[in-house]
Amino acid sequence: MGEGDDPQSPLLESVSSHSASEEAPLKRTGTQWTAVAHIITGVIGAGVLSLAWSTAQLGWVLGPICILIFAAITVVSTFLLCDCYKYPDPEHGTIRNRSYMQAVKLYLGEKQQWICTVFATESLYGCGIAYTITAAASVRAILKSNCYHREGHDAPCVYGDSVYMLLFGLVQIVMSQIPDFHNMAWLSVVAAVMSFSYSSIGLGLGLAKVIENGTIKGTITGVSASSILDKLLLAFEALGDIAFAYPYSIIVFEIQDTLKSPPPENQTMKKASMYAIVITTAFYLCCGCFGYAAFGDSTPGNLLTGFGFYEPYWLVDLANACIVLHLVGGYQIFSQPVFAMGERWFAYKFPNSGFVNNYYSCKLPLLPELQLNLFRLVFRTLYVVSTTALAVLFPYFNSVLGVLGALNFWPLGIYLPVEMYFKQKKIRKWSREWIFYRSFSMFCLLITIVGFIGSVGELVIDELS
Repeated sequence: MGEGDDPQSPLLESVSSHSASEEAPLKRTGTQWTAVAHIITGVIGAGVLSLAWSTAQLGWVLGPICILIFAAITVVSTFLLCDCYKYPDPEHGTIRNRSYMQAVKLYLGEKQQWICTVFATESLYGCGIAYTITAAASVRAILKSNCYHREGHDAPCVYGDSVYMLLFGLVQIVMSQIPDFHNMAWLSVVAAVMSFSYSSIGLGLGLAKVIENGTIKGTITGVSASSILDKLLLAFEALGDIAFAYPYSIIVFEIQDTLKSPPPENQTMKKASMYAIVITTAFYLCCGCFGYAAFGDSTPGNLLTGFGFYEPYWLVDLANACIVLHLVGGYQIFSQPVFAMGERWFAYKFPNSGFVNNYYSCKLPLLPELQLNLFRLVFRTLYVVSTTALAVLFPYFNSVLGVLGALNFWPLGIYLPVEMYFKQKKIRKWSREWIFYRSFSMFCLLITIVGFIGSVGELVIDELS
């Protein structure tokens, strides 16, 4: 009996869960612009704040070139995934891939699906940790900015991180009760507006600093280091940071599944992705280049919390407040796929459990009626608690971003999309298209290896120092 005929097959589990969801009254109302909002919310996040530092490590030539290369890689990867949204199944008809893991299972089988699940869960979970670290750093930056304004730039304005991470975690416990992506359009729009706001402020402050200095700082080769090994580690970590700032492959299917049709969902998603990537790349180049031009070798790891900027203090405060609000939405964008995967699995394994499957109506003053599920409440709360706890233990912004970006860039953003595309389009070996995408995949694997080496090396140094 083949895998497709086995009643306990994970493939059939995916298909049956899909079919059941399709029978539910799920109304897809998303448009090109709601997709752009989701993408920008997911992409412009913590990563943009490290790009000036990354540009400083790589220098005036390699820095901007690497940002553009990663933008092009992201376009190619996303377009491949957009075409894999609908899976042509001879028994069940066309199947919508509502998640990345489901798509990998249908196209590549159970073994690849398990590998993908490990990387995907780690990637999404890691984003939650990174966003918690960043949000706390921004709250602390607001307090330090006000302190410096009152007492002078040399004042010992020292604030811890942990309490603000805990507060951010409390907010996320509440926000995590949003059922799914279909109920998040408003949050993504708010978060996207916030991301534009703080990116624009960072850009404006960098430009103003360049004008104030009367010169463009920085060199062709970037920040000098005490040894060639140190220089390589920092350059590799910078690549990992840029990798973290771009790919959003893990949430492409969830976003595409919100889109109405006609026109076909893949066409709408490709247009939305192109618009979003062009917009984010413009911001990335401006923030990275103006930040480096303003501070040169002293460019901070986080442009808006590293205190290159002191005045106007209220504008620095506003930018950091926008970061916190954006990260509230960004955390949810990257957590919802994990929530959905976990809840679907438990519902499949325990179909008769009232704790897992029963919903209760709950009416709060001034709010619409809520459908409360006890398993959702417990599972999502524990998830947020765990990401908050790890953020408290490892509060190293650049190194954490670099490790996450490098570790997940190739397997999730390149290898699996290429393999699924080969299956979808039935690309034959050694054809021009096969050779092109194989070469593309190997090039990106090399980037992942060097980025991971540099980021882990710096993380170990941070932990030991």
